[in-house]
Amino acid sequence: MANETGSPAPQTVVAASTVIVFRKSLVGPPEILMARRSKTLSFAASAVVFPGGKIAEADLRLADGDEEQAARIAVVRETIEETGLVLCVNGAVSAEQAAHARAMLVENEDLAPVLERFGWSLDTDGLVNFARWLPNFKPGRIFDTRFYLADVGTGAVELAPDHGENTQLFWISAVSALEQVEQGKLKAIYPTRRNLERLAQFDSFEEACNHALSTPDATISPWIEQGDECEMLCIPEGMGYPVTSAPLSQITVG
Repeated sequence: MANETGSPAPQTVVAASTVIVFRKSLVGPPEILMARRSKTLSFAASAVVFPGGKIAEADLRLADGDEEQAARIAVVRETIEETGLVLCVNGAVSAEQAAHARAMLVENEDLAPVLERFGWSLDTDGLVNFARWLPNFKPGRIFDTRFYLADVGTGAVELAPDHGENTQLFWISAVSALEQVEQGKLKAIYPTRRNLERLAQFDSFEEACNHALSTPDATISPWIEQGDECEMLCIPEGMGYPVTSAPLSQITVG
């Protein structure tokens, strides 16, 4: 892709973070929380994703400039805003408080006033590093996204989509999500699909955490290779992913 001068379009890197929230299932493997994005969005329209979003300046301020902590704060803030689920705060959280916190964040994307209003303190140690993706093979806006794991036990919480970016929230096992992607019932972009394949290997949150902690902590940057029938998008071996090469067309949704 080139701009009007014929030069390659520049890249714009956007720092982001997302969380894969587990809950126990009555039968079978654990379920994870997913959201269906609005069909009107410019990025990943109609796709299913994990809760999360861009790291805001307010997140960096609250983290005193620590980028890793800011990414964790962004996960907490975005999850409240997108789903109504409050993660990583000390003390009990009522449904009324969660709803009020969500309304505050919709008005002003700053977690600090929310923490002060309810006397909450953050404890982000419960977020486990799972992966970091930086798809820098293409021009334009790209996302440097940190993925975390979190657990809500039985997951008996009331959730509702924001009806802005997301139109639906649902709990589903990684195996079932993959099956529905293959059947065309769900749409998923390349990183989401690879992460679902990785998550489908585990029978519990603990297994996923142990795997994450024993996997090299490196940023995954896919690259393009010419395959026998089409261009393939590849990721490194040894990073915990059972599928490391798939058609380039999987970067799009549809």
